[in-house]
Amino acid sequence: MFIDFLRENKKISILLAVLRVYLGYTWIMAGWGKIASGHFDASGFLQGALAKVTGEHPAVQGWWGVFLENVAIPNVEIFNTLVPWGELLVGIGLLVGCFTKTAVLFGLIMNYSYLFSGTTSTNPQLVLLSMFILVSAVNAGKYGIDGMIMPTLNEKLFANKTREKRAAA
Repeated sequence: MFIDFLRENKKISILLAVLRVYLGYTWIMAGWGKIASGHFDASGFLQGALAKVTGEHPAVQGWWGVFLENVAIPNVEIFNTLVPWGELLVGIGLLVGCFTKTAVLFGLIMNYSYLFSGTTSTNPQLVLLSMFILVSAVNAGKYGIDGMIMPTLNEKLFANKTREKRAAA
């Protein structure tokens, strides 16, 4: 019932648009801050996260530590590019409502990566708000680029499927 409300209610789509713009702005500011500074380096963050794997009450789980040690840290230069540009692109997608579900999904992946690394900050809040966007399906992008292109795209897709069914019959 609540999910249907999020997906179908026209009034809630305005609230979802405001929420989407807030999330987009947050991601853009995070990404642009790293890009504009010109010297973003994730190695300290990754080393700090790896250090949190040990101790009596580790903040980082062992399997994530293995990923950090064997994938992220040896390839830190790739992450130095992916993180700021990923944040910026997720922010743009959410701000303008283009590929909204995809953008919010990648945002969630980044949020969970930060959480897995033992950092809280605003990540739980962003995860919670992002879930509303993700669950609402296309209603969150109704007042954005998705709202302009999805009806036409769906119409063309359904027309092609109808033709395929007729041809198969």
